[in-house]
Amino acid sequence: MRTFYPEIPCNHSFFLKVSSLHTLYVEEAGNPRGIPVIFLHGGPGGGINTDHRRFFNPEKYRIILFDQRGCGKSTPHAELRENTTWDLVADIEKIRQELKIEKWIIFGGSWGSTLALTYAIAHPQQVQALCLRGIFLCRPSEIRWFYQEGASHLFPDFWDSYRDHIPVEERHDFVIAYHQRLTHPEEKVRLEAARIWSKWESATSYLRVNTQAIDEFDEPHKALAFARIECHYFVNNAFFPTKNYILENISKIQHIPGVIVQGRYDVVCPPRSAWELHRAWNNSELVMVPDAGHAASEPGIRSALIESMDRFCK
Repeated sequence: MRTFYPEIPCNHSFFLKVSSLHTLYVEEAGNPRGIPVIFLHGGPGGGINTDHRRFFNPEKYRIILFDQRGCGKSTPHAELRENTTWDLVADIEKIRQELKIEKWIIFGGSWGSTLALTYAIAHPQQVQALCLRGIFLCRPSEIRWFYQEGASHLFPDFWDSYRDHIPVEERHDFVIAYHQRLTHPEEKVRLEAARIWSKWESATSYLRVNTQAIDEFDEPHKALAFARIECHYFVNNAFFPTKNYILENISKIQHIPGVIVQGRYDVVCPPRSAWELHRAWNNSELVMVPDAGHAASEPGIRSALIESMDRFCK
């Protein structure tokens, strides 16, 4: 079982203005002459942390991380304007060009897997390989499972708080109901909805409930970006033109090698999506971790991701 690489310091960080409104926080770590790899965080709206550098051998990789629009150290905070999947794809390209990288490996989990696949479909010539975890194709069925009915049957104790925040007459569509509150003019309304939305997701993300991870969303700054940006994307079908965009366009990345790491008991992003992606993508390897949920930090998932990245740099 592989553990994280030791703490990896940031070599260089900068702010990149990508529109008249948005500025991204970007950082680099590892070997400046190593194989370029970009880390795409989850959410959307989750942000990066120092552990995200530690999936990669710092002697072999040039590690690039950034906070997507509206979250982490990027500004403006929790901003929904000019914040779409296609804006993020364009941002990744701007980072690649800014850093003068020809091709790179794309590493992403959960929403990061959605974004990684979408970027690869748009820019296949720039992608050397993909390492994905907790596959999320952002289809209506996946949103319904987690936010309307499905996961609720497995975590009824945590579901009650999420459900009870919404009046009975609005419960036919929880995502719409939360969106109305997360975009409400009153800050108090936005923050309370963000706290409850985020805690529901955190409560279900581990094979064994991680109370520390749940409590992290008592921090309003973190919860607001996470919940508000997620909900914004989900009410807009992730800004995809169709309801199954990634699998419909999978032919564009058939030549790109990839590894899919999936927790068998992932409730947030159930294994069906990973299985369907693997079946459609001939050049992919599926690693089903038998004793894991959703979180990248769970021992089996973490180990499989590190092993995969070690193979890519041999």
